[in-house]
Amino acid sequence: MSMTTFPPSDPLTWKQADADVHVATRSGEFAGFIEFDGTTHLARDQRGTELGAFDSLDDAREALEGACAPKRRTRTFSFALPRALRRRPRRARA
Repeated sequence: MSMTTFPPSDPLTWKQADADVHVATRSGEFAGFIEFDGTTHLARDQRGTELGAFDSLDDAREALEGACAPKRRTRTFSFALPRALRRRPRRARA
């Protein structure tokens, strides 16, 4: 399964699908939804993973916005390469 990635500048577009369901899309692609169960707003992302229960619709929308935002990767190495990697590889002798 391939996952579509969106530029962070594209905002989520919200539509009310039912009296208790709000659906979010980004660039025409499904991004998640919020369901009101009578007491709390349950937010789920594009895969259906529950993001949490919130007291207000605005809080649930913010949670979904944050979940859809691209994550920054941390660098796993420093820019100074270890000494062993800085040397040129030796040629094998025949």
